[in-house]
Amino acid sequence: MAVQAASLENRDQAINIRTTRGQRDLIDRAARVVNKSRSEFILETMSREAENILLDQVYFRLDDDAYARFSAMLDAPPAPTAELRDLLNTKAPWE
Repeated sequence: MAVQAASLENRDQAINIRTTRGQRDLIDRAARVVNKSRSEFILETMSREAENILLDQVYFRLDDDAYARFSAMLDAPPAPTAELRDLLNTKAPWE
């Protein structure tokens, strides 16, 4: 789902936002650090964040029969084994 950087001639849509002086200065400082213009920095950063938000929306679709089988598996997990009991009773390395 990676957003391709649009060339300048393809950029025909405007996004206008109001900001405080402090926010603008912060954005400008960060843009300078990565050697970008304010617009490039904002566009790239916001596009990346939008992608991350959308990628976090994990979902899948199942037909009715597949959903019934999936739901039944969730409602009836397998019986615990000795290995699982040992794992759950083992202290974490950081404890």
